[in-house]
Amino acid sequence: MLQNIGEAPTAAPANDLIADTTTQTFVKDVVEESKRRPVLVDFWAPWCGPCKQLTPVLEKVVKAAKGKLKLVKMNIDEHPPIFQQIAQQMGIQSIPAVLAFVNGQPIDGFLGALPEKQITEFVERLIKDRVGGEEKDALAAADAALAEKDYAGAADLYAQVLQQDSSNVAALAGLARCYVGTGNVEQAKKTLEMIPEAKRNDTAVAAARAAIELSEQTKDLGPVGDLEAKVAADPKDYQARFDLALALNAKGDRNGAIAQLIEIVKRDRKWNDDGARKQLVQLFDAWGPTDEATLEGRKRLSSVLFA
Repeated sequence: MLQNIGEAPTAAPANDLIADTTTQTFVKDVVEESKRRPVLVDFWAPWCGPCKQLTPVLEKVVKAAKGKLKLVKMNIDEHPPIFQQIAQQMGIQSIPAVLAFVNGQPIDGFLGALPEKQITEFVERLIKDRVGGEEKDALAAADAALAEKDYAGAADLYAQVLQQDSSNVAALAGLARCYVGTGNVEQAKKTLEMIPEAKRNDTAVAAARAAIELSEQTKDLGPVGDLEAKVAADPKDYQARFDLALALNAKGDRNGAIAQLIEIVKRDRKWNDDGARKQLVQLFDAWGPTDEATLEGRKRLSSVLFA
């Protein structure tokens, strides 16, 4: 079982409460840390006046919480890929922007330089509502098992959550991904149909839906070796290269899939109506916004598109 984030110490040294992060350390500083306690991420830039007003207030409020949460700051000018990804996901259009991460996911936030009283209320509500709880622990453990491809173990944990809350979107989406992992795509589709229409744009649902689509795309592909031979014989056979990327992803080689699709984008961006870039976006959706392969893939794609 993952450590209960409610077990954070009642006090912590100042250097453990506030830190700067980078694209390379974001997963460790934010995603992994948020499995122990909530993490506030302050997206700022040197040219942003309101950011300069907000950050000291955030630091004061976080220090007053005495270790129950952490503040992580990111300069978006120096690390644009992470911010662009999260901004698109969360609908952020300006800074300062503050997001609260719990159990590896952004769950709340605010825009602008709010007064200290409102920030304090936000933090108190976050600590009260999000720290601890058997359901949250079960979801975190289920997500971890799913990431390790322990589909049976993950499904059991998601089922435990659903016994308490049959409409839990994250658990239903996770269970659907378990079905995809075991090859039962039809059952995965039926599971997603249990989610109300109004909640089907949830990030977890999008990931499950993308996983289903990828599974259906790859079921008729040939062996990886045959596809590699086709690409070696004709590097401009983009369909073979595209199919190879899907086959590599199905085998768990995410970096290999990224490399093949990036190569198509480099050689012919317009091929198949921008198909390689669109396929990369679908892969990122299926893997999740904080997956290391997603972060690396978005960075590599950005370097090609904006070179």
